[in-house]
Amino acid sequence: MRLIPAIDLRAGRCVRLLQGDFDAETAYADDPRQLLERYCAMGADWLHVVDLDGARTGSLANCSIIADLAAHNALRLQVGGGLRDAGAIERMFAAGVSRVVVGSAAVTRADEVRAWLARFGATRIVLALDVRLDESGTPRVATHGWREQSHVSLWDALAKFDSSALRHVLCTDVNRDGALSGPNVDLYREAAARFPDVEWQASGGVRDARDLHALRAAGAAAAISGKALLEGLIPREELQPFLQNA
Repeated sequence: MRLIPAIDLRAGRCVRLLQGDFDAETAYADDPRQLLERYCAMGADWLHVVDLDGARTGSLANCSIIADLAAHNALRLQVGGGLRDAGAIERMFAAGVSRVVVGSAAVTRADEVRAWLARFGATRIVLALDVRLDESGTPRVATHGWREQSHVSLWDALAKFDSSALRHVLCTDVNRDGALSGPNVDLYREAAARFPDVEWQASGGVRDARDLHALRAAGAAAAISGKALLEGLIPREELQPFLQNA
């Protein structure tokens, strides 16, 4: 399993939100380039970047910063936030981004997203399906920056896509995001069992190396971590088994 550090950008600054709440923001002193270089030195080979302004407004507000990060060829970028049409995806690829992350459109405009997968290739597009568990424990997809809660289950959302044309799915348990409460390991175990051909990226709640080992045992192909890495909560030597260039 691969550990992918995450950077969230808001107005050019590195921040973390608690459960996607823009009023519950923690800002960090490191600038994005410093963080990229730190994670590269640790041995990461991918970096997950979220343009929070783009996610909120639909505009590529941090595009110049993302292009600068992409120019650092020692690792590859996976970028999401505000990518709501093919033109925005093309601009990200032109800026040097290796993979783009498509969120709400995967639920609300599945036909278009299937066309994007066919056009750009499954290896270059990650579907981001963010969920909250309902009373029965079924993961229901949240959309539009987590501000809207749908009745669509994670499983029904994925059933709209041909498994042979889909490679990467990033799933976040919204209630665990930024909370350092531990990942929803059972969710990813079920996801990997239902869709074994998908390379699942687990996001939300990672707090220590035990969580990473648990996610690997559950079948996750990658784990996204923001806050735990930003705050240095996991000793570097414990991260090495999950960093491709360590």
